[in-house]
This record gives sequence, C-alpha cells and structure tokens, in this order.
Amino acid sequence: MSKTAVHRVFNFSAGPAVLPLPVLEEAQRDLVALPGVGMSVLEISHRSKTFEEILARTEADVRALASIPSNYKVLFLQGGASLQFSMVPLNLMIEGQPADYVITGGWSQKALKEAKRVGPVNIAGSTESENFARIPRQDELTLDPNAAYVHITTNNTLFGTEWKAEPEVGSVPLVADTSSDMFSRPIDVSKYGLIYAGAQKNLGPSGVTLVIIREDLLARSSKSLHTMLNYAVHAENGSMYNTPPCFGIYLMGLVMKWALAQGGLDAVAARNAHKAGKLYAEIDLSGFYVGTADKESRSMMNVTFRLPSEELEKKFVKEATAAGLDGLKGHRSVGGIRASLYNAFPEEGVDALVEFMQAFEAKNG
Repeated sequence: MSKTAVHRVFNFSAGPAVLPLPVLEEAQRDLVALPGVGMSVLEISHRSKTFEEILARTEADVRALASIPSNYKVLFLQGGASLQFSMVPLNLMIEGQPADYVITGGWSQKALKEAKRVGPVNIAGSTESENFARIPRQDELTLDPNAAYVHITTNNTLFGTEWKAEPEVGSVPLVADTSSDMFSRPIDVSKYGLIYAGAQKNLGPSGVTLVIIREDLLARSSKSLHTMLNYAVHAENGSMYNTPPCFGIYLMGLVMKWALAQGGLDAVAARNAHKAGKLYAEIDLSGFYVGTADKESRSMMNVTFRLPSEELEKKFVKEATAAGLDGLKGHRSVGGIRASLYNAFPEEGVDALVEFMQAFEAKNG
C-alpha cells in the first residue's frame, strides 16, 4: 500500500501515541509473513530462533541508543508503568529503610500510593500546592541518605513539566518512571539504579514495558516474591520466563532501528527541542493562549495550555479535530489543551497546529 493511499491525521495524543511512518510501513509489509520465515510475527513461537534474534537485536539497539553500561540488565515486561509502581517497592525496599518519592503530578501520586502498600515512604518534595506547574528545585528536596531508593517521574504528561536534570541523591539508587520522555533526549543511565517506561509514547505500542536495572539491585529481589513480580527471575530468564509481548518487542525493535537511523539521541533531542520551541513561541505570543507550566520546567513532549474560557477550549478541540489535528483535549483531570510531540511526531504537524492557533485566535480573540 502506498503512502498516499491512506489519509493520516496529525496525532497529538499523549499515548498510545504516534509511531514513525517507516516503522508502520515495515510492520505492514511483514505482518502476513516475515521474510524467509513464512509466518507472521504474530504467529511465531517465542522460543523460535527467529524471535530470539528479534529479542536480541532489540536489546542490542536499546543498549546502543542509550549507551547502557554492561552492568545493567534490560528487561521487556508487561503490565505498563502501573505495574512497575508496585514492582519497584516490592523488589527494592529494604526493611528499616524508607523510600523517598518526589511528587510532580498524577502519575507520581499513583506510584506513591502503591509504594505505601509495601512499606514506609517519605514525600521528599512536591509542587502540588502550585498545581504541579514546575519541578522542585534541589534545595527544596528533603532526601534521606538512608533511603532504600529515590523515585521520580521524569516527565509529567498531565501538567506538561519535565525534569531538566536528575536530582542529586548521593549514593541512594535513583529510580525513574520515564514513560513519557524515554529516549526523547540523551540519558546517562549510570546515574540511575532503575529506569522504567511504558512503551506507548516513544518506544513502541502499548503492551510492553522497558525496565533497565543495575545488576547489584537484583540481589534485593526476595525469593518469597511472587514469580512474575520478581526482577531477578525476569533477568535470569532474559525476559522469557513466560510468553513475552512478542509483537510489541518486534515493533520496539523497529522503532529503535529508526531512532538510530535518525542520528541517535542527540539528533532526536535537537528535533524535539525545535518542534516544542515553535509551539511554545506561539503560546507566548499574545496572551490569548496561556501555558500552564513554568517556563523553566516546560516539557518537550507534552505542551499544555489554556484558552480564555472552557467554552473556547471545547470549540478549539472540536474545530482542530475537524481540521485533522487529533488528540488535543487535555487530560480529563486537568482540562485545557495538550499537544504531545513525541519523537515520531512530524514537524509539519506542529506547523499545522500553529497555523490553526493563529486563525482561531483571529476569529475568537
């Protein structure tokens, strides 16, 4: 099927999100039968040599893209980031040592809720009193040097904020939910004890979760844990203890190959900054549109803003959708407008949105 045969709108959804068109086209070509295999990737055994090669190639490209040190395990799990909210404390908490959580939005609140079910937790910092409009400064964090780990959410999809640098946590392992900005920019994996991300933003389709864990932390996984919740078991079995999300891993492999072909994370970050810069410039132009995040904390992935009234916001979303600009309605818990500009989102989509915003303001401002 040719590129012109199917009409594609500009997909601003926060996730599941836009995937690279070359990835979709390659998956489409190979869906009925992988070259030289005669079966679809949806049909092949996860124990087959073909899938073992897909898994190994995907892990190798993940490692290459992020320059992951050799003393880290790369796991492909299921259950999304929401399951990781439980697996992290179940595996990493140590008796007598609380965990520190920095609260910067709705997803970090959900992570905190699950950690409290497992053991003692400190709120090491929060900007909830400011409606999560910014990331806490280092001097606002109250970190316990004896903590089992420190947990952050690197990008906050609901409120459009993003950590610009990791907090200084000393020798305490830093754990990060990077679901919304993983591989949107370079990441120094060595600064973290554990990184996890649901795939459905920058990595691939929903259904597969990437976990990168420093090997020494696997010793914390108790043998008394339920098997499927145990990082050590998944690491020992190379993400193959049970049937893994084969199609999701295959697609993630295609996305990794695409990202490497773009020039790696430095090149990806430059493009993302350029795209977001165009949209923020329009938001800041007249006062008709008002960004919800402090400028120092603005996310490159999720651009959130408000209009003068909720009625105008509803009209904006309705007319934008009709114009082929889909997924701009803000999260139901916060309202407003949200444009998600993940790695695969094309710059011409940003240009189309800016043009629409200008015309909408001229008519309604």
